[in-house]
Amino acid sequence: MVCYFITNSLRWPCSYWFLLPLCVFFTMTGKGAQLQGEVLLKVDILGVFAHPDDETGMAPTLAHYALGENKNILHAYCTRGEGGGNMVGIQYGASLGLLRELELRDCLTQLGVRHWYFLEQLDFAYTESIWATLARWDKQDILEKLVRIIRNHRPEVMLTMSPEPRPGQHGHHHAAGALATEAARLAAEPDAFPAHMRREGLRTWQVRKLYYLGAMGDYQAHISSSDVLQGGLNAGQIAGEALSHHRSQGFGRMRRTPWLQRPRTFSLVRSVVPFEGHETDLFRGLDQIPDAPNPPLASVPKVQPQSELGLKLHFVARPAMERYQRWVMEQGIEHVSRTFEADLPVVAGEWNDVSLEMKNGAKSARRGHLHLTVPAGWDAEPQDVAFDLNSHDELAVAVRVRPPADRLKDGAITMLAVTEIGSVTRVSANLHPLPSHRVARMPAGDRAWDSPFWNRIRSLSILPQHRVQGHSESPDDSSASVRIAYDQTFLYVRVEVRDDRVVSNIGPNDIRGHWRSDALEVCIDPRAGSEDSFSTYKLGIFPFDSTGSVRAARDADAHPGPVEETAPATKLFSMRVKGGYLVYVEIPLIEIGEGLGLGSRLGFNVIIYDGDKVEALLGENINESRLAWAPRAGVQGRPEDWGRIDLE
Repeated sequence: MVCYFITNSLRWPCSYWFLLPLCVFFTMTGKGAQLQGEVLLKVDILGVFAHPDDETGMAPTLAHYALGENKNILHAYCTRGEGGGNMVGIQYGASLGLLRELELRDCLTQLGVRHWYFLEQLDFAYTESIWATLARWDKQDILEKLVRIIRNHRPEVMLTMSPEPRPGQHGHHHAAGALATEAARLAAEPDAFPAHMRREGLRTWQVRKLYYLGAMGDYQAHISSSDVLQGGLNAGQIAGEALSHHRSQGFGRMRRTPWLQRPRTFSLVRSVVPFEGHETDLFRGLDQIPDAPNPPLASVPKVQPQSELGLKLHFVARPAMERYQRWVMEQGIEHVSRTFEADLPVVAGEWNDVSLEMKNGAKSARRGHLHLTVPAGWDAEPQDVAFDLNSHDELAVAVRVRPPADRLKDGAITMLAVTEIGSVTRVSANLHPLPSHRVARMPAGDRAWDSPFWNRIRSLSILPQHRVQGHSESPDDSSASVRIAYDQTFLYVRVEVRDDRVVSNIGPNDIRGHWRSDALEVCIDPRAGSEDSFSTYKLGIFPFDSTGSVRAARDADAHPGPVEETAPATKLFSMRVKGGYLVYVEIPLIEIGEGLGLGSRLGFNVIIYDGDKVEALLGENINESRLAWAPRAGVQGRPEDWGRIDLE
């Protein structure tokens, strides 16, 4: 090292030679090397994500701090995104992961992010379930790696994705946010991964502030993207340029995306400085914090005083939401879920059970009555229930609600607890109505797609207003009529799609990712309400590949892969018809689940994918809209929100 400094000093101007003794001193004593190492490792911001491109929502903020304020930023990604789609080629699996890593490198370099790690977990499929995700990922391995990163790089601020299980959000994103939250806590605890301290020379570290992207709870930061940073571009414009490197994910047109110009909102989760309701700087107050490894966390102010009633009401929500509520309490971050509302699927036109939990936390007895209110046109029973609870008693209340059969619109229900002295406590829940259908039995000898039988049974309509994602201009642009039947062996699904521009841009060696082109997806859940899709049958069907043949593959279900390999007894037929195309599929009941037949209730959905780019390149993602019989954002990965069919 001394030789290095002496040799290179010969190239210095004479006026710099006075530095040579200092370089030799620090090199020989080791002080310079120690200081240099800490400077190299220390970062200001650590971002934790599930896949490459997940930085999209906060990209303007990253550019603002990296390029505008010279903050040192590091990212950690749970996966390389090898389970995603590919709009620029046919690479999938590990090969797609390599491609996405290169795209990410170009993106982050332009954003000003200096370092990034991969946590080497599998990007396996789209799911809405954090719990299905963690069942396949190695949670302890991720936590140890994240805690090591935190203790090594000592970030002031951590940014991550929301773990709140709202419909339309990827379960991998939820998992990344939950793991980042736990790692931030564990990094400050000496009993967590003690080998880091014994064998690796690390010390515990308290992250100064942890934020989730998006608006949650009462303590939020709003970061502007309008300041000009370099080359005449502001943070939002630079973010658009950087994100356009994610070409395999269809981000090539991100350069002019207007929403990147808007301020980004973050929710404060944990902090060593006092909480404030509105911030304009993620580093607010940190210049007043002593340079110590573990300053204490600030307590979260109580937004609402404890009710004098002492009564707590709670509608029991979906399993994922119940687990989330327990988790935020375990992590001591209940404030981020204070406004979180229970969400429940209910079948339209039927009586559905809804459960309410009630607890008296007061020191004295409470008595009175509960009153349930439902939207106009809904039925409920009972609407009034008397209660008489001693101190700390609990009460489980069962009610039934029936949404109208002809209206699939979410409805808010409210339960009021009115005491004998007139005081009131209330709680609300959102109920999501699902369609239902009775499936006729197929007469012997009528199995053909063009049998007159199909005209005698009721069809299910999928119209432009049944939107899952995107936009359909009219029924001629995208809509469908679905008919279903069954016998002792098969479930028969006949779908006639109206589509004024049928595009067939998928090659015969690329039968995957049906959402990229004109296609449809048949979703069947033998349990009628599963939390995730990995026990279901989901078949993505291309009515025509580039050679004109009908092709299909199962996706994110019990046996994913090309239908020829995963469900060889499934039979497919397609043909062009006036104004669109027709698909007919025969699915063996045994492929769906065991013991199915007369009287079985199944979860069921058909999703129509439409794109109108007739000049599309082979394999290009042209999807413009997704419509479904049971529509809701992300419904393809959440069987709870599929409709219900009954085999008559």
